[in-house]
Parts: sequence; structure tokens; C-alpha cells
Amino acid sequence: MPERGNHYSSPPGRPAPTGVVFAAVIGSVMVLTAAVLFALLPGALSEARDFRAARPCAEIGGSAVENGDCLSEWPATVVSTATGPSNKAVTNWVTLDGEAEEPLFRVRMRGHGPVWEQLKPGDRVTVFSWRSAVWAVGLGELRQDTAEEPGRHATVRLAVGLALLIVGAVFLRGAGWLHRRRATRAPAVRAAQVFVPMVATFMAAAVAVVAATATDSLWLVLLIAAAGCAVAWTGAALPLRRSAGGRTA
Repeated sequence: MPERGNHYSSPPGRPAPTGVVFAAVIGSVMVLTAAVLFALLPGALSEARDFRAARPCAEIGGSAVENGDCLSEWPATVVSTATGPSNKAVTNWVTLDGEAEEPLFRVRMRGHGPVWEQLKPGDRVTVFSWRSAVWAVGLGELRQDTAEEPGRHATVRLAVGLALLIVGAVFLRGAGWLHRRRATRAPAVRAAQVFVPMVATFMAAAVAVVAATATDSLWLVLLIAAAGCAVAWTGAALPLRRSAGGRTA
């Protein structure tokens, strides 16, 4: 008499139902998260375009200056510097005294240099602001962006969204592929059938992230990301077909 429970177990080499469900859930979460990021993207992209188009306040006047839509510069004095954790990362903070403009305010620097490495209490610096956001701090001829630089959030959302969309789509496709193999009682899944597509996927996601951080043109980012996906997955298909042909020979 056969043992109880064998009816529900997967034969050796066949994908387990838990693997199919896991891939489907992970892929769905990634794609939905990417959709949320893309939904928040238009406002950030609009802000980035406005910032790139802004002109120095000294060159214009009127309502642009009153609304802060121009690039303003004003002096400030370094009160103190500090380094502390923020979102599990080391962050450099500078407390400045803007005197008449804005007394005692704190900005978060982006990275460790070149201005941050030379700042000390009492230094006179130049503050660069736009729409009340301090986007850079200057010391002499040096200038360093802050974490509040307009457009940075758009870049991060676009890069993360593209990476999640690419990887999530592959997880969903993988879930369907595993489900079909279970239904057709296909041969055991070989390591190359999982490893090669995942390497190609991460390469495609890396290309999309680099494109999102390297250019401000949305259509160019999408074009490069699509080309990266096509090249990576085409390159992955060749060794898989060669391996499958060698196995059946």
C-alpha cells in the first residue's frame, strides 16, 4: 500500500508548488511597488524640469524672485558639523547661520566631499537655494550638493522603479514557466535554466539604473533600459538553446 501523502508531493525534479507561489508573490509585489513609484514620478519629474530651467535671481526679477523660482545665492556661517545615521546610512549634517535670510538651519550634505571635508565652525560659505530648498553649499571655489537637490528624488524613483519592474516581470514569467513545467511533467529544472536568466535580468536592471542616473531625459532612459533588456535576454537565450541542444543530442 502506498504511503499517505505521496499523492500531494512533487515527483523528483519537478518544481514544487511553493516555488511557483513564491515566485508569483515576489514578482507581483515588485511590479506593484514599481507602479506606485511610477505614479509618484510625474510630480518629481516636473520639479526637476523646473529646476533645470531656473535662472539666477540676479538675471531676472519680478514674481520669479518673490516665489523663489530663481536660483538664489546668499552667505551663511558654519555653526557646527555632525555625522549621524539616517535611514541606516551615515549622513553628514551642517548647521548654518544665514543671518538675515534664515537664522540657524540644518542641511544634509550629499556624500563626503569636497566641501564637507573642509568645513569647520566659523567658515563663511555660500548657500544655493531654489524654492526654499537649499540644494548646494559652496566654500570658495568648491561646491557640493545637498540631499535636497531638486530632481534627485525623481532619479531615485525612476531607477528603483525600473529595477523592480524588470526583476518583478522576470519573477512573474518564471512563475508561469514553472507552473507549465509542473502541468506538462517536463524534465527536471537544470541550474543553468535558473542561473543564466537571473544573471541576464540583473544585468538589464543594472543598465536601467545606470541610465536613470546618467541622463535626465526620460525617453532616453526608457530606450536604453529597453535595449539593455533586449540584449541581456537575447544573450541569455543563446547559451540556453545551445545547452538544450547538447542535452537532446
